[in-house]
Amino acid sequence: MNNILVTKEVTKKYGEHTALDHVSLEIPKNSIYGLLGPNGAGKTTLIRIINQITYPDKGEVLFDGEPLRSEHIAQIGYLPEERGLYKSMKVGEQALYLAQLKGLSKAEAKKRLEYWFERLDIGKWWNKKIQELSKGMAQKVQFIVTVLHEPKLLIFDEPFSGFDPINANIIKDEILNLKEQGTSIIFSTHRMESVEELCEHIALIHRSKKVLDGKLSDIKKAYKNNIFKVGLQTDSADMILKELADKFDISSSSYDAAESQLDFTLQLPNSDSRNVLVYLSSKANVNRFVETIPSTSEIFIQTVQSKEP
Repeated sequence: MNNILVTKEVTKKYGEHTALDHVSLEIPKNSIYGLLGPNGAGKTTLIRIINQITYPDKGEVLFDGEPLRSEHIAQIGYLPEERGLYKSMKVGEQALYLAQLKGLSKAEAKKRLEYWFERLDIGKWWNKKIQELSKGMAQKVQFIVTVLHEPKLLIFDEPFSGFDPINANIIKDEILNLKEQGTSIIFSTHRMESVEELCEHIALIHRSKKVLDGKLSDIKKAYKNNIFKVGLQTDSADMILKELADKFDISSSSYDAAESQLDFTLQLPNSDSRNVLVYLSSKANVNRFVETIPSTSEIFIQTVQSKEP
């Protein structure tokens, strides 16, 4: 099987409210899969179903090719957005306890914890209580107990919440390392820059329905709109701009007289960029002709707005 998790027409209602409406997803093995959507879209409900905290009213969930069962929980690690550490317990004592709940022996748990505490440079926290730690420090502990049992599937819900940029990069690198080691990861966040950096595939849920999914690179190509950033070396900027404006949609133009540099944005009516580049080259020296690829954030906003009533 090439997918670690598959949902088929999953539907979940709470009274009159439909939280998920026939949502079908395929999460590839050994990938980082971005689960995106506005607040209230249904992402948390889907994550709760995968973790068997709740169950779908209709549809099916397959884990590694098999119908999802209670024993699969041992192969899933979940880092929720709202953390659940016991504030009055000592860090080491709590980490050992949670690791044993995941099926590790005390000796194996301690061995793995020592490795991770050293790796994330938090060994000195072992005998501190959670309530003595900053939010970012507690996040590191929560991250460790989530990955400690080396599950096949990890689900991270806003994993960088509470971290400063340095520690966010540390956790990002650890997530990438886990993926390289063969772990499959579902990554839910509102930070689109993190999606750009980490995710190979994404799905966008809006108003309980899946409205977009696929490889991120393919989605970005599909959302291209033939807009190019152009830079020309010329002493005839006004004349060239006037001539181009008769043929193309020109915007954001500026001219640096000292450098004889004309910059502008051009939108083509079709994708025949090669002929346009030849045409521009006949008018001036072209030092920039770069197609703009929409960001994940732009795609997110455009797709959600297009689905609004």
